[in-house]
Amino acid sequence: MHRLPALFLSHGSPMLSLEPSPARDFLAGLGDQLPRPRAVLIVSAHHDAAHEAGRVTVTASPAPATIHDFGGFPDELYAMEYPAPGDPALAARIAALLGAQGFNVTRDPARGLDHGAWVPLSLIYPDADIPVVQLSIASHAAPEWHYALGQALAPLRDVGVLIAGSGSMTHNLRALFAERPAVDAPAPPWVTGFADWVAQRLAAGAVDDVLHAVERAPHGKDNHPSMDHILPLFVAMGAGGTPLEARRLHASTTYGLLAMDVYSFGAQ
Repeated sequence: MHRLPALFLSHGSPMLSLEPSPARDFLAGLGDQLPRPRAVLIVSAHHDAAHEAGRVTVTASPAPATIHDFGGFPDELYAMEYPAPGDPALAARIAALLGAQGFNVTRDPARGLDHGAWVPLSLIYPDADIPVVQLSIASHAAPEWHYALGQALAPLRDVGVLIAGSGSMTHNLRALFAERPAVDAPAPPWVTGFADWVAQRLAAGAVDDVLHAVERAPHGKDNHPSMDHILPLFVAMGAGGTPLEARRLHASTTYGLLAMDVYSFGAQ
């Protein structure tokens, strides 16, 4: 069995499903470039266990619903479904794996897949025929906690599970809604400067710098006024193993302000 990489996916806006863009084109071809996984474990920025200190939640439904957790978008987006099966046995294995490393894990048999999961997966695996399990972030917890979470999950890569963190390399919605740029608007330097700094530090294997990119990188706080969309990157980094081996698979921006970088981590 092929050892799968860990991925970081920038999912940007839910309109990624509908609007043409370089990122959409890239994700639509990504599945063909990867060994076929037996299951996907996706860590989404939109599944946040912040209210439960130190807790991780994993979906355990055999048939997770498609959650349309957004407002003000076209009807076509709300009609979209991603009927991938779940994998309760994998959820149990994840709970055991994380529990052995001291994480407090809850299996949730009712929760479905939010748009941070199903939007990119519907492009990568449009047939919805690969089981999907989703894991929460905890926005109250430190970057190092999320990196350790990824490290605890890393053994799953050897048993056919594709681990993917789904967030966004930059994510300032206040600026986005204030400016309302076109989907193909050019990126300002404060956006590209942050994304390129992260790329350089990842290429150098500088784990600590990347974990603290919001404080250390140019315009870190401008691009991440909250941490939720960068935390999945740290999980993916941890799942990739040590030493850090990062490949920037894709770089583009949508609406100028959303950097849509995709990374793989770990030798394959």
